[in-house]
Amino acid sequence: MKWKSFYMVLIFASIILILSACNSDDESSEEENADGKTNMSVFIAENGEMDLETNSFTEFAEEEFDINFEFQKTGYDSSAAKEKRQISLASGDYADVFFLVDWVDNFAPSEILKYGEQGALLPLNDLIDEHAPNLKEVLEERDEFRKIATAPDGNIYSVPGLEECFHCTWPNKLWINSDWLDELGLDVPATHEELKEVLTAFKEQDPNGNGEQDEIPLSGSAASPNHSVIPILMNGFVYDDAQTRLLVNNGEVSFAANTDEWKEGLEYIHSLYEEGLIDPGAFTQNRDAFIQLGNNADDVILGAAAAQHAWEFIDNDNHPMFDAIEPLQGPNHQYATYNYPVTNSGTFAITNKASEEAQVKAIQLLDYMFTIDGMIRSHIGVEGEDWVEPEEGDVAINEEMEANVKLLFPEDPPNNNWSAAAQYFQPREFRDGQVQAEDIYTDEGFERRLQEATYLYEGKEPEETFPFWGVWYPQDVQDEYSTLETNILDNVEQSSVQFITGELSLEDDWDDYLSGLESLGIDRYIEINQQVYDSYMNQE
Repeated sequence: MKWKSFYMVLIFASIILILSACNSDDESSEEENADGKTNMSVFIAENGEMDLETNSFTEFAEEEFDINFEFQKTGYDSSAAKEKRQISLASGDYADVFFLVDWVDNFAPSEILKYGEQGALLPLNDLIDEHAPNLKEVLEERDEFRKIATAPDGNIYSVPGLEECFHCTWPNKLWINSDWLDELGLDVPATHEELKEVLTAFKEQDPNGNGEQDEIPLSGSAASPNHSVIPILMNGFVYDDAQTRLLVNNGEVSFAANTDEWKEGLEYIHSLYEEGLIDPGAFTQNRDAFIQLGNNADDVILGAAAAQHAWEFIDNDNHPMFDAIEPLQGPNHQYATYNYPVTNSGTFAITNKASEEAQVKAIQLLDYMFTIDGMIRSHIGVEGEDWVEPEEGDVAINEEMEANVKLLFPEDPPNNNWSAAAQYFQPREFRDGQVQAEDIYTDEGFERRLQEATYLYEGKEPEETFPFWGVWYPQDVQDEYSTLETNILDNVEQSSVQFITGELSLEDDWDDYLSGLESLGIDRYIEINQQVYDSYMNQE
C-alpha cells in the first residue's frame, strides 16, 4: 500500500507539472518592473559566506543586463536542495531560471529529458545561436562538451559547466606515508609485490615509534568511489573505472568484473586483507571515520590511503607526511582510473515560466560567464579583494603556462561572487595558469600539490574508455537500465568485498557469482551500454 501511495503521488505530481507547462503563458512572470528592468526569478544555492541580495555580482548583473532578480534560495546541503527543486517542479511553482551547483542539486540526465519533453525546460538551441556567441563558440570548438550538453533529440535543455578540473580527471590515487618510508629506509613501491612488502613493514616494524603494533597499513572508505581501495589495486590486472565497470576495446563494450583478470585482482587484494594489510573499515566506514583515522589524536597510525587528495583522509598538521605515488605496475597493466570532469548533469536551465525578455537576458548572462572576464567576475570576484594580477616571480600551477590570476584568501571573504553557482567556464588552460605558492604543503600551495600528484596518473588510462560522464540513455530504457545498473553494480561491489574479506571463496563461489550476474541481466546491461556508446561516438 505504501508503494501504491508513493506512485500515486508521483503520477499526480507529473500531471501538475504537465498542466503547469500548458498554462505557462498565463502564469509567466511580469516582464518588467517599475524601473524598466526585466523581472527574473532564479533558483540558486547560497553558501554561508554569501548574501545574494547584497552580493556585488548580483548588483553588477542587474545593472549590466537590466535584470531585477527574485531569488528562490537553497543551501549547499545536497539532499535538502534537491528536494526543494523537485518539489517546486512537481508543484508547478518553479523559477524562470535555474543556476544550480553541480555537486549540490544538478539536473540528472533523466530529469533533463523528462522536463524537456514535458515542456518545463525550454530548448536553448535558438537562444544560444542568436544571443550567446561565446557559449556557441565553446560548443563548436569542444566536441566532447557539445556531446555532453546535447540530448538525444538534438536539443540542449540544460547547460553544464565546463570545469576541467585536472586533479579530478584521474580521481583514484594512492597516497603513502613518506615519513614512514624514510623511517624504515624503504623505497616508494612501484609494483603490487613491492606495495605488499611496504605495507607489511608498516604493520610489523613500528614506523610511528610508539612501541605498539597499532599501525594501519592501508585504508579507504565506502563514502565515495574515489576512496575505494579496489580500483587502485585492480588497475594492474584489468581496468576499473570505479563507476560502470565497463571496458571498451575496438569500439566493443564489455564488462570487467566477470573476467579472469578481475578474479586475479581479487585474489591479490584478498591476500593483502588476509595478512592484515588492509583496514576492514575501508569497505564500510564513512568519510568522517576515514578522516578520524588519518587525524588520530595520539600517534599517526595510517600508512597509506585511497583518495583523490590528502585532505579527504587527513586534515590536521600531519597531512604533509603523505605523497601520491604512481599507479602500480601490475602483472597485466599500469592503468589509472579516468573520469572526464564535465558531465551531462545540467546546472543552467530556462523554464517555460520565463518571459521572452527574461529568456534572452538569462542566456546573455550565462554567455558572459562563458568568457574569462565573466567567469572571473561571477565565480571569483573583484580584483584587489578576491584576486590580483600575477607579480614578477609568481609561478603558475602548471609551470609551463603563463600565470594569469592570483587568488587571495581573505579571512573575512567579501560578498563579491556567486561562487559555485557561477562555475561555468574554467577550461584546463585557465586553471593551469592560476598562481599558487611553490610550497605544496601549505594551504596556498595545495592546488599545486594536487597538480603534481595528478601528473603521475595523467595518460595512464586505456586508449578507449567508456564515457559514462556523457552518454544519454533514451527514456524508453531508463527504468529498465536503472534497475539493471543498481542490481548489477551493487552485486559486484558487495561480492568483491566478500571475496576480499574471505566471506566468499574465489575457488568455490566464483562460478555462482558469474551465474548471479547472468541472472541479473549482465548481457542486457552491456547491450544497452553498447547502444548508447555507439550513439555518443557517432554523434555529429
